[in-house]
Amino acid sequence: MGERAVVHTIGYEDATPADLVAVLKDAGIATLVDVRALANSRKPGFAKRALSEAVEAAGIAYVHERALGTPAAGRAAVRAGRPAEMRRIFGAHLAGDEPQHALARLAARARDERVCLLCLEADPAHCHRTLVAEAIGLPITHLHPAGH
Repeated sequence: MGERAVVHTIGYEDATPADLVAVLKDAGIATLVDVRALANSRKPGFAKRALSEAVEAAGIAYVHERALGTPAAGRAAVRAGRPAEMRRIFGAHLAGDEPQHALARLAARARDERVCLLCLEADPAHCHRTLVAEAIGLPITHLHPAGH
């Protein structure tokens, strides 16, 4: 994709798996990059196995970059309504070796193909996926599930 490379993000909080797949296909996404530390979900269809099967059936690759997920303390801060604390915790986590290697892999992939970062939160302003996207250093486009 060269100079026109963009990092896309999406949250599945208000989506069905069909909504998610439809918006990814419409955006021409080649690879969905799951940036949840734990790729499980209480929402049907969004646990790692079901989600990967659904997107791969639609011709979209699935990659789980666990190292780019929010650590437990950061998730607790979000649940407690302390987003600034989550950003601080996640920023410190992102500086680690494993997350830096994952970021490098993701940046290289994003320069070669259309990628979309996935996490739960519907609002990208309240989700760590935006911090991951910003760390890549490419323009960001936030996708929203169909009908929402």
